[in-house]
Amino acid sequence: MHFPPIPAVLDDYWVSHSPQIQDHAERLGLQWDSFTTQLSDASQEALRRVLILSDFVADALPRDYEWFTSVIIDGRIDQQVTREDFIEWLSDFSAAAESEEDWQRALRQLRRRAMVHIIWRDALKIADTLQTTRALSDLADVCVCQSILFLQPVLEQRHGKPVGKTTREPQTLQVIGMGKLGAYELNLSSDIDLIFCYPESGVTEGPKVISNQEFFVKLGQKLITALDKQTPDGFVFRTDMRLRPYGQSGPLVMNHASLEDYYESQGRDWERYAMVKARIMTGEKDQAAQSLLNILRPFTYRVYIDYSAFESLRSMKAMINAEVRRRGLDNNVKLGPGGIREIEFIVQAFQLIRGGQEKHLRKRSLVAVLDILAGDGYLPPQASAELKAAYFFLRDSEHAIQGIRDEQTQQLPESTLDQARVALSMQCRDWTDYLSQLEKHRAIVKEHFAHIVAHQSDDDADDIDHTWLDLWHGELSGKSAEEFLTEHPCAAQESVRHLIDSFRESRAVTNMQQIGRERLEVLMPLLLREVWSQKNTTETLQRIIPLLEAVLRRTAYLVLLSENPQALQQLVKLCSASSWVAAYIAQTPLLLDELLTPENLYRLPSRQELAEELYLRLLRIDPEDLEQQMEQLRQYVRAHKLRAAACEVMGRLTLMNISDYLTWLAETTLETVTRLAFDQMVAKYGFPTNAEGDAVGEPEFVVIGYGKVGGLELSYSSDLDLVFIHNGSSGKATTGERSLDNGVFYTRMGQRMVHILGTQTRSGDLYEVDLRLRPSGNSGMIVASLKAFQEYQQKHAWTWEHQALVRARVLNGDRALADAFDRIRHDILSLRREEPALREEVRAMRQKMRDNLGSKDTSGQQFHLKQDEGGIVDIEFLVQYGVLAWSHQHPALSEYTDNMRILDAFAMAGLMAPQDCQTLQETYLSYRAETHRRALQQQSLLLDGDQLSQSGFHARRNDVTRLWKLWLEPDQQS
Repeated sequence: MHFPPIPAVLDDYWVSHSPQIQDHAERLGLQWDSFTTQLSDASQEALRRVLILSDFVADALPRDYEWFTSVIIDGRIDQQVTREDFIEWLSDFSAAAESEEDWQRALRQLRRRAMVHIIWRDALKIADTLQTTRALSDLADVCVCQSILFLQPVLEQRHGKPVGKTTREPQTLQVIGMGKLGAYELNLSSDIDLIFCYPESGVTEGPKVISNQEFFVKLGQKLITALDKQTPDGFVFRTDMRLRPYGQSGPLVMNHASLEDYYESQGRDWERYAMVKARIMTGEKDQAAQSLLNILRPFTYRVYIDYSAFESLRSMKAMINAEVRRRGLDNNVKLGPGGIREIEFIVQAFQLIRGGQEKHLRKRSLVAVLDILAGDGYLPPQASAELKAAYFFLRDSEHAIQGIRDEQTQQLPESTLDQARVALSMQCRDWTDYLSQLEKHRAIVKEHFAHIVAHQSDDDADDIDHTWLDLWHGELSGKSAEEFLTEHPCAAQESVRHLIDSFRESRAVTNMQQIGRERLEVLMPLLLREVWSQKNTTETLQRIIPLLEAVLRRTAYLVLLSENPQALQQLVKLCSASSWVAAYIAQTPLLLDELLTPENLYRLPSRQELAEELYLRLLRIDPEDLEQQMEQLRQYVRAHKLRAAACEVMGRLTLMNISDYLTWLAETTLETVTRLAFDQMVAKYGFPTNAEGDAVGEPEFVVIGYGKVGGLELSYSSDLDLVFIHNGSSGKATTGERSLDNGVFYTRMGQRMVHILGTQTRSGDLYEVDLRLRPSGNSGMIVASLKAFQEYQQKHAWTWEHQALVRARVLNGDRALADAFDRIRHDILSLRREEPALREEVRAMRQKMRDNLGSKDTSGQQFHLKQDEGGIVDIEFLVQYGVLAWSHQHPALSEYTDNMRILDAFAMAGLMAPQDCQTLQETYLSYRAETHRRALQQQSLLLDGDQLSQSGFHARRNDVTRLWKLWLEPDQQS
């Protein structure tokens, strides 16, 4: 075997680290010198190279030294490992396995042995790319299928075999391997994407009878634990279940009927894309497997030629590009420009478009499909050959990177040592040579991707009038300058010149690197031309310069704006319309990505689309990477707040549309945060248990929204008034090794949610959370039990707390617990109260708020929109009073939590004249619209006399005061 020479940096590494490697081996019982003296010169050199290239192998090989000394000495380590080898090894490791812990240990021993074999052959280039990916995929198949065979009998001892309700046939768990696993294309540190299902509903045979659904959920949970759990022996495969129907919020397992119904009625384009490589790992030859394939194939492949796939793939690629910019992934061989993902998109575009009619395109292997595309004339043979060569180079690069430490990364290394390792593994002279070859392949992939999938734009860049460049440089002169200043007189103003000159000569600009300065020079004339097209040029310039200062160190955003005229145009329009929007984007420059597609910027998605987008964003993140999850949540919320603000300042949507949308956004986010917190707690402490001691797979927990979120009135900077309630079985504990009382589990879960929501990251916080409305306020438990909440509301709550309950509603959580909360809320609001005493308490609380929070103006020349007499809070208190006073007679009053529908209920019940109802509703909406307008202009809610007159709020204020006195001060009416 011929080996390329080892570079000096790696020789030096071996000299300094080989004693540590030998010490580690000998501590584990491997007699290093005795072992190596038995090796031929070629085997010694092979061993040295692999240990230089892989820290993982250096650690793992001595832990199974009896095996590896034997196979290295006799050369068997160079042979391809097969599925049969893995089954045999696992059988040996698990021969004495009696418990699930024993089985988990055997699986991890198998993985360690298999990975050393696979990395050895890959590092020395004994194996080609497809042999490596096939061995890794076979390993995953064996671990999954053999685990089911071990774990299912454990459950059957207690519950009996699951049986179909109609066929009376025994039921088995089917596991669908998605993505690279489905195509036998796993990489060295892949996680595995799985979907669990079973053919038919029914129940088990007993002794303890449960539904087939419950049985297979338990089996699925055991399987995930066997594969994914981190033990002293490591893990087997990180297991990702988020591609299943409904994602993380969906059931862990579904039967065929439910699966078919989901894909027929709700399946999304990205799920079609994911299904192209799907494979039933547990076997595809039996009748149940054929039934499942008959469900999946029609969903994946349309019977007609489906050119809509191009647009779907473009959208997905745009999302990935935005993520690449946000996370700095340009040097990622998978996601970066010209990376593995673009090759996959090219191939799968043809499969999705034509696979419905041309069944030979339905192959899972990317390389096989490239050959078919060339053979059928869909791709030129040279393009197919170039894409295959790039694919092999990129996949080999991925393996070289991951093989160093068995890490799930595709990012090019930054250390000189690891760069030398990758270059050597790829048989390149040095890192420079490797980068040259990598760039050649990536450039080819980018070109083919642009021709086949990416948008083609025939628009050439507009020639820019050089006068704008002179304005930027402060060099306006001559006849052209006179003409320019005649057309744009404000450019001659000292204040405008000062703004431009100060920015141009600022330290941040003068200290830019050359490439950044060149990008700024391209952008500034284009930007200034757009700014001067606005009516409020000076204001717009003042607002946009801080944003430019914020992106000077991230010059990719300068390129984004200069190369995307629509994005630049939208940015300037929005900054012109709203100082808040300008500051918001400056605070989070990644929001500039949202400006690339104006048709999306000004179209607010539905609630379902919101949930789907968040699911997709988090799908690409390691489930254990809380930091990235928190960042992605913040970026998601900020992006959608920007879209809402854009729609509002441009007059595209009404106030109520905006408030509904911002409320949906919060609800969607809270639902995800609840799931993340629960999953993290379960990973640490196990599942809570019910009264019978069985694990509870879904949290018995609800999030209650009060205030603006409860009343569907969220604005851009609203905090969230929340209360957490659980209904876990008292006296029971979680199933994990570090067991917790159920109540403590849910309390810590609530604390974790507050942490996720409120922690300041580089993108700020998610929402500011206020928990003071929980039972006993700040001195109460973070999470109350349902029983404690009910008792507090019945016996200890103040009137103002019952007022707050008027706007309380369940935002997400367990349905049965939500229904129980609704009953308690209705019962409390429907209590019979003495009206004079109630009026007195409501008036006293309102006066206290006016005294502390109002304008304290007695001349009538100032008006605080929210807190002064006749303002927003007067309307809110009036509504709350009416609900508390008359719900016992009119139950419909307690049905809704938003003021508009409660006012309608007053009119329907005959408690308020229809004209007065309309007056209050119009006034309330007018006030709220003004608060939004002022928020978007970063203005106070305190109006002076002129503003009060211009707004026409004098009459509205008097109307509110009149109705306040009618209801809450009847004894003072003449």
